[in-house]
Amino acid sequence: MRNDHVCEATYVIGIDLGTTNSVVAYSEARVPEGDPPDIHIFQVPQLVGPGSVGERSVLPSFVFLPGPDDVPRKGLELPWNRENAMAVGEYARDRGAEIPSRLIASTKSWLCHAGVDRNARILPWEAPENTPKLSPVEASAAILRHIKESWDYAMAKDNEDLRMENQDVFLTVPASFDAVARGLTVKAAEMAGFPKATLLEEPQAAFYAWLYSSSKSWREQVAVGDRILVVDVGGGTTDFSLIEVSQEDGGLALERIAVGDHLLVGGDNMDLSLAYAVAGRLAGGGQKLDAYQIRGLCHSCRAAKEHLFKEEGVDVWPVAVLGRGSRLIGGAIKTELKRAEVEEALTNGFFPVCESTARPRAGLRTGMRELGLSYEADPAITHHLARFLDRRASGGAGTEGGSVFPAAVLFNGGVMKAVGLRKRVLDLLTSWAEAEAKPGPREIETRDFDMAVAKGAAYYGLARRGRGIRIRSGLSKTYYIGVEAALPAVPGVPAPVKALCVAPFGMEEGTEARISAREFGLVVGEPVRFDFLGSNMRHHDEIGAVVEDWGGEIEPVAALETRLEGEAGAIVPVTLQVKATEVGTLELWCEDRKTERKYKLEFNVRERPAD
Repeated sequence: MRNDHVCEATYVIGIDLGTTNSVVAYSEARVPEGDPPDIHIFQVPQLVGPGSVGERSVLPSFVFLPGPDDVPRKGLELPWNRENAMAVGEYARDRGAEIPSRLIASTKSWLCHAGVDRNARILPWEAPENTPKLSPVEASAAILRHIKESWDYAMAKDNEDLRMENQDVFLTVPASFDAVARGLTVKAAEMAGFPKATLLEEPQAAFYAWLYSSSKSWREQVAVGDRILVVDVGGGTTDFSLIEVSQEDGGLALERIAVGDHLLVGGDNMDLSLAYAVAGRLAGGGQKLDAYQIRGLCHSCRAAKEHLFKEEGVDVWPVAVLGRGSRLIGGAIKTELKRAEVEEALTNGFFPVCESTARPRAGLRTGMRELGLSYEADPAITHHLARFLDRRASGGAGTEGGSVFPAAVLFNGGVMKAVGLRKRVLDLLTSWAEAEAKPGPREIETRDFDMAVAKGAAYYGLARRGRGIRIRSGLSKTYYIGVEAALPAVPGVPAPVKALCVAPFGMEEGTEARISAREFGLVVGEPVRFDFLGSNMRHHDEIGAVVEDWGGEIEPVAALETRLEGEAGAIVPVTLQVKATEVGTLELWCEDRKTERKYKLEFNVRERPAD
């Protein structure tokens, strides 16, 4: 049973559920006054080979669903689960690289993919029909369940009070995750066994980690008016956030003022780029790889990239490509990746030099394409950064406010461990600023690109207990619901749909608001559709505001098709109530004032993008 009273938790736990690696940090929850307590990294027990369990500081975010002959009979046993039927972690990643059709990777990217049913068992995506599969939510839950069960095994022993469900758990998500993706993340945590995890945006978590490592000296490193850009390039996504330093009650205060679009470009794209480069080199020598081998090569290139970024003084790393047929192992093709080769390919391919007026290139898309993850058409992260600083940071209702020039940059994510990539971004930002006679930004040094988000999440938990500095944030988007205009019907012309603001940007967690000044007609007793909309651009719309012409500024988030109970075809006058929950999701209620009956609109039950 969970102890819901916050004071009863023994630990504050931060979980970075990453695209490539997941990390768990923790701290004591009940400590004497003074400086914040130390934050530790949990060494996660996991399969590191068939039947072999080891402790690692990271849990690779991979799930391997073996066939009857893929793993020795007892190869999946865990100390806490002798009947275990799948592998999560290091062994899953390594064995899955050899049999990619049974490997689930990039789970977090699938979790926010609105183009598929995220509750349907579709992963591994390209697996044969007879292969066991999981939904994106189930796969995320499998990773979180391993974290919980390994924690309970290592930390709780015979003490029920120390089980993870009885601690304060903070789970990070990309800042650009919309309300539906956040709701599905919470659902995965509930399936894993900890039903009350609180969500925190990853760029904020990285900033919290810097606050923790800086202790009280952070105030000496920033000034009132500074805008700090957080550039978080992870395994599957790129996140931009702006945090502003202001003055409050004679001291410094922090507020997250802007969040970028959801960008599905990151380490996965880079691994594929390196794999194609290696495949091209091999093809030049007469060794042509097929699609199966390319998938395995991607995993090998990822490992090489990670080692080259992590190991100082290592300039070359071996890369192996599995053979096909009976000589699966003996026929392996061996080559190598050089550090200079990796940095050159990633710097010019993903961080090209551009002007501050650059925009992501759309290009002409192929009319027919395979379903799968919706990667960005333009992988140039610097193009997306230019648009973010010019359009998103203005926070206006679709107006271009000119570029914002950050005073400092905080980098996060395993990709940004490469010194050359950080230098490219800083040099580019400096050139943009100097063109406007502004000073260039400085880099805020971070000590750990891999562990920062988990540590920051734990620090945030301490800050909520009054043991640290909090960043004012709230909702990362402005949210709307589509309302059909009350106009006479015209043949062949659908009634226009207006966007009604139901939750403004920055609405704080744990707060609620009503639109009580006017009533709306709720159709009951027949199939209806509700469009849920969001905007990263319109930061000044207040709750109850109606936007008639919203093309280009407000985008569909999800659509709910349902049938509300009531007399067929009846229209019930209702007022609207919205709540930003403590765990980071959004609830929308319609209340019939006459009967006090409430209808809850659940956009995270069965979602799909609005047309």
